[in-house]
Amino acid sequence: MRRVSVYTDGACSGNPGPGGWGAVLLYQKFRKELSGYEAATTNNRMEITAAIRALEALKEPCEVDLYSDSSYLVQAFTKGWIANWQRNNWVKTDKSPVLNQDLWAELLAVSAAHKLHWKLVKGHADTEENNRCDALATGEIKRQRELARLNDG
Repeated sequence: MRRVSVYTDGACSGNPGPGGWGAVLLYQKFRKELSGYEAATTNNRMEITAAIRALEALKEPCEVDLYSDSSYLVQAFTKGWIANWQRNNWVKTDKSPVLNQDLWAELLAVSAAHKLHWKLVKGHADTEENNRCDALATGEIKRQRELARLNDG
């Protein structure tokens, strides 16, 4: 099984608001960058979406070191929250529904083929690839704003 490093990040201008996500996939000398945009979303949705899109890009089952600065994303797996949410029919311990159930379910589906190692990194710090993901995510928001400005002008 190939071992791949994946870095992901999500961004939102306003929360909710327009959002972007970015991902960097690394395998030996190969590098792939991905990014996308949603007009109305939240930061947490963009964080989860980045992980989904990155894992979807893998062409075969891999061992994946997935790095994110989102404690919401990483701790859902490392602290067992997602297993508890599933066991409790997507209801949290305070009896409120789990937010973003659609994306959590999609992430579980795309991650099933892989062996994942979730790694929390400090955001906006010295992790080069995390900073690149942030630039990809925020770049998508800026690009869409510029396209809207040009279309309105």
